Amino acid sequence: MRKKICLAAAVALVAAVSAPAHATGGGSDGPVHIGVIGTKLHVAEARALLDGHHPGARARLSLWKGDDWLKEVRGWKYSTARSKSGYDFEYVSWKINRSYPNNSRLCVEWQGWDYMACAKIHS
Repeated sequence: MRKKICLAAAVALVAAVSAPAHATGGGSDGPVHIGVIGTKLHVAEARALLDGHHPGARARLSLWKGDDWLKEVRGWKYSTARSKSGYDFEYVSWKINRSYPNNSRLCVEWQGWDYMACAKIHS
């Protein structure tokens, strides 16, 4: 139960900085989480979490429209292991500073994991 509360707190940490409104939002898929920060269609920053400590973990960011992959936004980047309130996770952030099409999605994937979390970009 404590682990679930800590996980909820960590996801809330990403979402608190990125509560749903325009380009700001977040998403989860299993142990993979993403949060984006921005205004309207402009994304200033994207953050990704992977539950647990996984030395050598790498994540990348891609742009999707519907079920179609459009392009890689940021290539593979090594994560930093962090702990918060007893919750262990891997963390990556990217400065983006660019606008994306309405209703597109920024998605994060972690190398070796079959999960992809996405945040919808909308005006």
